[in-house]
Amino acid sequence: MSAITLTPADWLALFGHFLSLSLMAVGGAITTAPDMHRYLVTQQHWLMDEQFTSSIAIAQAAPGPNVLFVGLMGWNVGLNAAGGAAHGVKAYALGFLGLLVAMGGILLPSSVLTFSATRWAHQHREWRVVRAFKAGMAPVVVALLIATGWLLTAVNDQPARDWRLWLLTAASALIVWRTRLHLLWLIGAGAVLGAFGLL
Repeated sequence: MSAITLTPADWLALFGHFLSLSLMAVGGAITTAPDMHRYLVTQQHWLMDEQFTSSIAIAQAAPGPNVLFVGLMGWNVGLNAAGGAAHGVKAYALGFLGLLVAMGGILLPSSVLTFSATRWAHQHREWRVVRAFKAGMAPVVVALLIATGWLLTAVNDQPARDWRLWLLTAASALIVWRTRLHLLWLIGAGAVLGAFGLL
């Protein structure tokens, strides 16, 4: 990818976009991945599709919180703004700036809101409205996760060509649903299949 130019207004817009996504991240930051893709890849052209999907894949495979993919996306935006990692210190400085902007934006509002709302909901957990809200949010979270899975599975917009990925996705979902097999085994199996070129 050729170097992109990010003005201070662009960095502020990136921060603002992640601030707004933070408040929509019911069920975790991964549920907002479709809108991140729309903004970073399709609209702004700050990331390539490969960078977007690899940021999610690397962060999900690594130990730690699943929100790490947001930091990787910010890092990649910063590296692209410098013209790539080959540009040395400037690239790493902009990468770190991107990481801070993205992670700060996604964590700040949701952390404050979660702390305040959880405290209030715990104090009023017997109220009917609190129980109804919790029950009503479950289908929303599931739908957002399905949208994210759809985005990550349909990488090249040719579903007929990606039948192996669809089959692996369906099989993994069925195994997670019907067994107690740990998810890391499925991730490892997918990695092995990919390494042998079967996917």
